[in-house]
Amino acid sequence: MEHIACISYGKDSLAMLEIIHKHKLPLDRIVHVSLMATPSIPADYPEVVEWKTKANEIIENRYGIKVETLTSEYSYQDLFYKIPKRSAKNISKQGQIRGFPSLRSNWCTQDLKVKEMRKLKGSIQYIGIAVDEPKRHSQLSEKLISPLVKFNVTEAECYKICEGLGLLAPTYLQSKRSGCWFCHAQPIAQLRILRHQYPEYWKLLLKWDADSPIPFRHGKRHGTHTVKDFDERFYLEDIGILDMNDKSFRWTTMEDYKKIYIEEGGITPSPVPAPSFTPSLRIISHERKEHQRSDV
Repeated sequence: MEHIACISYGKDSLAMLEIIHKHKLPLDRIVHVSLMATPSIPADYPEVVEWKTKANEIIENRYGIKVETLTSEYSYQDLFYKIPKRSAKNISKQGQIRGFPSLRSNWCTQDLKVKEMRKLKGSIQYIGIAVDEPKRHSQLSEKLISPLVKFNVTEAECYKICEGLGLLAPTYLQSKRSGCWFCHAQPIAQLRILRHQYPEYWKLLLKWDADSPIPFRHGKRHGTHTVKDFDERFYLEDIGILDMNDKSFRWTTMEDYKKIYIEEGGITPSPVPAPSFTPSLRIISHERKEHQRSDV
């Protein structure tokens, strides 16, 4: 039976390769499932695409196995705009596109990743789940093994292992997470980076947001917010109204800020959503008046 290491190029799965090597666990193949955002745009950030080529060289030279890449015939956008068959119970959603996945049910993971991984059926698979991720341990079985759990390796230790081997993805320099640039579960800090550094990707995400019947992020823990909501929040940070480091921020206060600085300021989204809002003269004038009042 083949032993296959499944990697995402995140710190945990790459550190897992070193643990397998260190403890001389059997390993026949190293496999990665690559996703596409659209038929022509990768799900990875441009610098990550470039870095993966270098990472593959390090992996092959160190472990003697070439990384195999599996890719679905569909892109995220293909399935986003797909109109699924609905049961009689969901008659109100007939003819409706899928839109964004939910935090509980990630169709993107299931349809773009898991279906590809099923091609490895009949093998023993290694996956990168750290010992300090107990909520994920229930996924493990006799044929789905985490060497990191077996040898008590934490996420912090994975970071150090990758850093020492030159296998730390460039996204970790700005964020704690490495993954698809359009992921609905990514931290707010990563969304902020996406908007500021990749305006064309952000523009596409706003377009999807306008077309989706399901909010970009929704759930009890994080609340319900659209990409447009985040765009407005980040805009208010850009003009100095909000502090991105203010931990006391509450989404409920956004309505007041929007009324003063966006709606009254005359900023309205164009039919085709723009990457971000542009300050109007009315807003700049309003800000000056507010500063003058605070100086009195």
